[in-house]
Amino acid sequence: MKLLHAGASPFVRKVMVALHELGAMDKVELANGASSPLAPNAGNLEVSPLGKIPALVLDGGETLYDSRVITRWLDATQGGGLYPQGEALWDCLVREATADGVMEAALAVVYEARLRDEAQRSEAWVAGQRAKIARAMDHYDADIARLSGKEDMGAFALACALGYVDFRMPDWDWRQGRSKLAKWADAMLARPSMAATAPS
Repeated sequence: MKLLHAGASPFVRKVMVALHELGAMDKVELANGASSPLAPNAGNLEVSPLGKIPALVLDGGETLYDSRVITRWLDATQGGGLYPQGEALWDCLVREATADGVMEAALAVVYEARLRDEAQRSEAWVAGQRAKIARAMDHYDADIARLSGKEDMGAFALACALGYVDFRMPDWDWRQGRSKLAKWADAMLARPSMAATAPS
């Protein structure tokens, strides 16, 4: 298998964490997939019409893309355990979707600063994206029981999302006033799979 990836992408990190947790890193070749909406990577476009990363090219030539598709496939084919069975699955998937929303909002903030000319930037847009992130953080700080003791893809995804906020928004002390979520995040980010995939 070949994984098109970029070291800073939180969506790629989700897949890398899944590979580590499943003991499947040795089954994947890593290929540079770094790109942006204004400068798509030709290699990505060869295997995916959207040019998205992460993209996992299977041994038979088929390509999976979107991190949630890839992590579900890895879980189904590499030993499982990242997605619970029964009713618990739905809570896991909601947490993963919330995490992906945080990542999307944080990436929108990054792109606003990096890809738009200064005169075109919107402070209101940035504030709106940061508000989404803050609401998600407040939600889980207030209901930390939904995270405590969880070692599933929803938890790993949320840790990746919070790690990306740390990486790209170092001026934002999001831990202030969210002590329960901060304690949970710091413990998750210290896991070997998370430490090995820290953004660069």
